[in-house]
Amino acid sequence: MACPAASMLLLAMTLPLVGSPIARASQPGQSQAGGESGKQLDQESGAGESVLVSVYVELDFSNEAWLLALSRALTLPTALASSRPRTLTSLSLTTVPGTLLLNSWLQMPGNTLNLTFLTSHETTNLNWLLWRPGSPSPVLLQPGSRVSLTSRPGQVVLSIFNISHEWAGEYQCCFEAQGFRWELYHVVTVPLQATDVARLPDQLSISCATSPGFQLSCCIPSTHPTYMVSWSPGDSSKASLLNTSGHQCLVLDILHCPAADTTYTCDLQSPGLTPLRVPVSVTIIQDGDTTCPEESSSIAWNVTKAGHVAQAPCPLNRTGMVKRACGPSGAWGPTHSSCTDTGLLALLHRARLLRAGQGWPAEEVPQILAQLPEQVMAVDSPSDLLVLLGTMTLVAKVVVNARIQLNHSAVEALLKTTDKVLDMDTGSLWTPVQAQRPSVGSNLLLALETLARSLCPQDHPFSFSLSNVQLQTQLLGPTFPADYRVSFSTQPPLQVQIPGHSLAPLGHNGTNVSITSLMLRKLDRLLPSNYGQGLGDSFYATPGLLLAISIMAGGQAFNQGEVIMDFGDTDGAPHCVFWDHDLFQGKGGWSDEGCQVQAASTSPTTQCICRHLTAFSILMSRYTVPENLSLELLTQVGLGASILALLVCLGVYRLVWRVVVRNKVAYLRHVALLNVVLCLLAADTCFLGAPLLPPGPQSPLCLAAAFLCHFLYLATFFWMLAQALMLAHQLLFVFHQLSKHSVLSLMVALGYLCPMGFAGVALGLYLPRGQYLGERACWLDGRGGALYTFVGPVLAIVGVNGLVLTMAVLKLLRPSLSEGPQVEKRHALLGVIKALLVLTPIFGLTWGLGLATLLEEASIVPHYIFTILNSSQGVFILFFGCLMDKKVRLPT
Repeated sequence: MACPAASMLLLAMTLPLVGSPIARASQPGQSQAGGESGKQLDQESGAGESVLVSVYVELDFSNEAWLLALSRALTLPTALASSRPRTLTSLSLTTVPGTLLLNSWLQMPGNTLNLTFLTSHETTNLNWLLWRPGSPSPVLLQPGSRVSLTSRPGQVVLSIFNISHEWAGEYQCCFEAQGFRWELYHVVTVPLQATDVARLPDQLSISCATSPGFQLSCCIPSTHPTYMVSWSPGDSSKASLLNTSGHQCLVLDILHCPAADTTYTCDLQSPGLTPLRVPVSVTIIQDGDTTCPEESSSIAWNVTKAGHVAQAPCPLNRTGMVKRACGPSGAWGPTHSSCTDTGLLALLHRARLLRAGQGWPAEEVPQILAQLPEQVMAVDSPSDLLVLLGTMTLVAKVVVNARIQLNHSAVEALLKTTDKVLDMDTGSLWTPVQAQRPSVGSNLLLALETLARSLCPQDHPFSFSLSNVQLQTQLLGPTFPADYRVSFSTQPPLQVQIPGHSLAPLGHNGTNVSITSLMLRKLDRLLPSNYGQGLGDSFYATPGLLLAISIMAGGQAFNQGEVIMDFGDTDGAPHCVFWDHDLFQGKGGWSDEGCQVQAASTSPTTQCICRHLTAFSILMSRYTVPENLSLELLTQVGLGASILALLVCLGVYRLVWRVVVRNKVAYLRHVALLNVVLCLLAADTCFLGAPLLPPGPQSPLCLAAAFLCHFLYLATFFWMLAQALMLAHQLLFVFHQLSKHSVLSLMVALGYLCPMGFAGVALGLYLPRGQYLGERACWLDGRGGALYTFVGPVLAIVGVNGLVLTMAVLKLLRPSLSEGPQVEKRHALLGVIKALLVLTPIFGLTWGLGLATLLEEASIVPHYIFTILNSSQGVFILFFGCLMDKKVRLPT
């Protein structure tokens, strides 16, 4: 608690020193009231005249005798005197210029600690320190994830959120005022929680026949206050105390196995605090119980009762627990280990405290990074890798929060560690880690970007190269070069260029500008398969390279600027992308916003141009068939033949229309077929001319062509559905027929309004997401859901037509036709059935193949079959829909 300022005074005495040289006095004193101490700051005495000495005295204002006492001359102690006594020649009194208030000396875990410093004087160099129990020196407190500082005139408040035993100790508020250095302090106590107590094991199943005795341990961290630890019951047992680094363990050796199930309790008591009791249940295996047998492998597993979990300690220099469940049938389950290297855990603990706001970041961050290359060799399990990656992530956050600049040794240690991390086995280490924390790869990338660009200016330029990591930095002076260029020794070489016009705005204020280019191998494959708008839900492959570019100007990151990257020759249709850490609720994802592909003018490679700075790569569809000139030629020839066949069909109808529509069924059938021909002719013509238009969502003509093709191709199939439903109506409702005009109205609505609805919904739904148009054609995007709004209805119509055909064949082939249609009408219905029997399977096979090429990795053969069938639909309609009709061939 702080000493009241009224009774604590600083006594300043001026002593004459005859013949002495110039002297500086800085005699510290200690407050008897437990609150303040101070020392004089670099004040000179008169030359050879006197020296100022400051000491602390506690004065009681209720007794005025102090005035008389101070008026007498004081004689210095013999140890300080030389040849003759020195006398006090002047005296001044100074009160403590501030008060330190604490909301409560006893802070329960999870509460918020508030320390308030109040002063009416001008203060400088105010710092907050924490001296933890057992620590050789205090640590600095600064704003962090659990520390905040709030200042206003005459008041500074230190707040510690979600306090735990790691924040117990002596809090010091140090400042300078009135020419002296002052220290105010409070001692804060934080009791332990049950989760702070480590039990080994936390539950035990044992057979007294095989193990007459056993051992239990209870470990607590070294804290303030001090705890007395004991076990109960303590009969027939022996307790021993074991002190380790930062922990105190009480080990209980039970010499005789109890006859029945027993709960042992680790009791922790400290004066003034509520006792803490942590139980450990011991289950005794009785005769007839189902058990898992004793087993020895790398770990010795004792006989364990079914339904219980056996536990074993970790090997030397590892912390955690190894557990193995015994199943209900007495069979051992798999082993689960949380053992983690002690050195890695120590680094993670230091990084967590720094991130929370406890420590000296400028000194400790380089120390942590310097230890990483050695500690990475200890990574032997997924838990080790998680701890290592967590340390790197926390250190990066500390660097940003404390605005730390790293020297080249620290950055080099970071890159060496990263190179080894990226070489770690995917199956045994990375896959389990990604299953536990899917965003771990994204967090590692962000940490590397942050730390790499934190190199201090005097260490530029800096170049470093390993198999998985390459770094190149450059410091630009007041005069910028025309362009910034850098090349990485990859196969093929990765080249980067930042045009001079992107750097020009940074040179106006005369500050130095640093550019950091970091190339990473294999990290792109460790990122989650998240794709933002415009990339759809397809699966992509990356080239194994990831490029991170950062520009720092005046200590601030500059994120806007044009960058041109050449990743070399790639197969298929590449997508220039960057990793957006904000996508998918902070999990990160690939995005192509602000990036575009551009063919290189001087080489056969493809260049990426992005208008912002971050981590870049390219995506290539895993299932994309490379561009094939023969496929394109086959499509054009097939569409030409289809258009010609459809024109022939229209000419035939022009000649024989009056002959083929003599009854209602024939009329409706040929009207439907005529609309199929018209829609398919318009769709094929539009599709054939679409490549002449500029592709992309920025082209209104391309967008219109895609919408028309979508609508017209859908209308073709909906008119086929109308024809099939008309057939079903004629066969099922023989005596309840609708009029010709009613059926025709329904067919028109089905044939045009329904496809218009599907096409409109697809446009409104996927165009804002950037998933409507494909990259290189004026057609629906096959990577997202837009194309499925076409393929889905088509395959559904083919399925419905198949059911109608099955019903129609069974209806017309039954022996009794008393309720069937008339002979002429029957021949017309048979014509419909014959046409649908041929066209439905062909169209179904066509778009079944089309869907397969989208969903599965396909060879070139299915693409050829799909192209032939799809571009020849007009020919099929001419032969099987038009010329197959006997009245068309032989009009009478």
